[in-house]
Amino acid sequence: MKRLYVLGSGPGSELMITPQVEQAIAASSDLVAYGLYLELLGERTRDKTLHDLPLGEEIERARLALNLAAAGKPTALISSGDIGIFAMATLVFELLERRLSGAETESDDHDWRQVDIQVMPGISAMQAAAASMGAALGHDFCAVSLSDLLTPWETIETRIRAVAAADFVIAFYNPVSRKRRWQLARAKELLLQRRPADTPVILGRNLTRQDERVSVCTLAQLDVEQVDMLTLVLVGSSATRCFQNGDKQWVYTPRGYARKLTPPESVAP
Repeated sequence: MKRLYVLGSGPGSELMITPQVEQAIAASSDLVAYGLYLELLGERTRDKTLHDLPLGEEIERARLALNLAAAGKPTALISSGDIGIFAMATLVFELLERRLSGAETESDDHDWRQVDIQVMPGISAMQAAAASMGAALGHDFCAVSLSDLLTPWETIETRIRAVAAADFVIAFYNPVSRKRRWQLARAKELLLQRRPADTPVILGRNLTRQDERVSVCTLAQLDVEQVDMLTLVLVGSSATRCFQNGDKQWVYTPRGYARKLTPPESVAP
């Protein structure tokens, strides 16, 4: 069986790698990923053939993984977090569909049709950020990437306006980069038009890794200069609450149990 494992290795900590992903890595002879993700796997990469392709070469990474698997080498294509969320899984299927439809002619001898593709989810950054501070994703939420490298900013802004109006908790992926600083500030501006200035915001950098840094501020206090490309920005809804318990700060979004917790008013006979 020619097999390609498309898997998410979690936000960073080895403890966040699922048993299913562990088994897939162990069964693979070749691992394809961005170098940092391979480093985070630790000893799991021992005796494996590693294919480290830099950022910006995602298409080459996906194509290489398909070719290796088609050549009969059990291969794992790896992203951090969940590989199906703003990651490599979608590119694998886009390339495969193009090949099958004839939109992309085969320039090599590899037949991708014979590859058994297995997608394996991982714990996402937004889950890790929410859990580190309580339960911010306790009610309806969404995820929006602020990177306009592949999606026009006009489309991204339309989505921000829509989810702001719908009052979702929002996980912002790819909030800034070295060359892209203004998008997060614009997203903040749009959200402040729809929700309170004291809305809790969780900033999670290098989540679950040794140098993890998680903090809470308000939407009004959100400072773009405190955010980099390794930070997830989780903005609460208008219902999201923040409170202090000793030295610990908790953030949660109620689901509506208050009506069940509060006894109904007694009705006069």
